[in-house]
Amino acid sequence: MSERRPLRLVDRLLVAVVPWIAALIIRLLYRLMRIEVLGVEGAQTIWKAGGRVLVAFWHEHLLLMIKSYPGPGGKILISSSKDGEIIARTMELFGQGTVRGSSSRGGSAALRSLVQLGKEPWDLAITPDGPRGPRRQIKDGLVHLARLTGRPVVPVAFACSAGHRFGSWDRFLMPYPFSRGVFFYGEPVLYAQGEDPEAFRARLQQAMDENERRAIARLEEQGVSAV
Repeated sequence: MSERRPLRLVDRLLVAVVPWIAALIIRLLYRLMRIEVLGVEGAQTIWKAGGRVLVAFWHEHLLLMIKSYPGPGGKILISSSKDGEIIARTMELFGQGTVRGSSSRGGSAALRSLVQLGKEPWDLAITPDGPRGPRRQIKDGLVHLARLTGRPVVPVAFACSAGHRFGSWDRFLMPYPFSRGVFFYGEPVLYAQGEDPEAFRARLQQAMDENERRAIARLEEQGVSAV
């Protein structure tokens, strides 16, 4: 892992306080929204057989993802930045283990840690466009992880009927209370032996995009549009 710089006093205060506030917001939002979790049958078949998966979702959908996960337990790749520290501590309040690093900072060490974890009975979660983008584009980390671990990738999409999008690179989505939300789990995508990495990336990108269309279509079936 890459060594992280000591945090300033104000940052240490933020890291100590913000995760508790964030966890409260997540719990309240999930309780106040009307949320469906759909399409988990493919992943459940693997879990029931004792297998584990790689869970992939876009960085902008991170906020409520921890509440939608119905699996046996997992660890998530989180950036080693200050913001990543806040996210990691928030996830830990939900009992979610983390691995620190990213494709731009500490990535090689984080990938090695995830490959080692791939030998253990944990699902591994990753935002394939994080932590700095480009938005909704799959970077090398997830492709390498699928190849090296042999685990299927389960794409997960989120859509909601009302919310605020921040001006960040990922247009991070904050759903509004009392809105409708849909988490859609796609069919597992397996890296075929001998497959070209770019061919797998293209298949996975298509699966991620198609899965998001399913989540949006589900909202439209209920008479509302996605933000």
